[in-house]
Amino acid sequence: MDDGSTKDNTLEIAKKYEEQYPGIVKAVHQENGGHGQAVNTGLANATGVFFKVVDSDDWVDIKSYRKILTKLKEFVEKDDLPDMVIANYVYEKVGAKRKKVIHYENALPVDKMFEWDDMGHFKVDQYILMHSVIYRTQLIKDCGLELPKHTFYVDNVFVFEPLPYVKKMYYINTNFYRYFIGRDDQSVNEKVMISRIDQQLRVTRRLIDSYLSEKPENEKCRKYMRTYLRIMMEVSSIFLIISGTEENLNKKKELWRYVKDTDKQLYKELRYSLLGSTVNIPGRVGRGISKTGYKIMNKLIGFN
Repeated sequence: MDDGSTKDNTLEIAKKYEEQYPGIVKAVHQENGGHGQAVNTGLANATGVFFKVVDSDDWVDIKSYRKILTKLKEFVEKDDLPDMVIANYVYEKVGAKRKKVIHYENALPVDKMFEWDDMGHFKVDQYILMHSVIYRTQLIKDCGLELPKHTFYVDNVFVFEPLPYVKKMYYINTNFYRYFIGRDDQSVNEKVMISRIDQQLRVTRRLIDSYLSEKPENEKCRKYMRTYLRIMMEVSSIFLIISGTEENLNKKKELWRYVKDTDKQLYKELRYSLLGSTVNIPGRVGRGISKTGYKIMNKLIGFN
């Protein structure tokens, strides 16, 4: 997908691959519509059984790619398709001496088909992101997934909204996706996130609405989705606190009020969790505790 690039030869390079691998690579150009519209157009043009998004500044490990392709081919040949395939991802952080690998062998059965009830406990840094997910193409088409245009952080929508439709999963314990972070202009950079906080809030509200309108039947799935919402609420709250402006502190109150007014039971679960309580401690002392906690977590995980 060439999403309106103008300063490089993206389209020309893509067309060369299309000529070299006819029927496998398809080069598509569109006017810039942002990350969400690039995914939408990619999905509309997708003809494969499975669908994977790789951002333009990220890459995948070749050995892991071959391993995953072999397994996907096996699924197709046996006509036994998982709805979601999960693999590990690696934080490729600029200047970092140690690479953080996000893996799931303590939480998910390895190399076997499983369902929600077979899942174990996820650690705080283990929630499933776009980087770790390969969806069955028809599933995300059938659930009507459409990401908003010109909006950052919509990868959360991509990975979250299809979850109620997922029944069968498969985890491959290989370090597949390389998530490049550390650029000053990157969307997950702290200053950039604060400047785009309204987009983060818009996505968070959409996920809340999506969860309440599409509540899955399976309790383990509902629990996982609530955990994801809790993390989204906490991330939004932390960056509103870090900004320190009166306007953004009011936006934090409005965000939590939105959840309370929309669904009181969900509000109680999110608000009175450990981190939900922490980001809502009033006054300067409370904000200081939240900032310190964020710095510690960022040092341990290195997520921006």
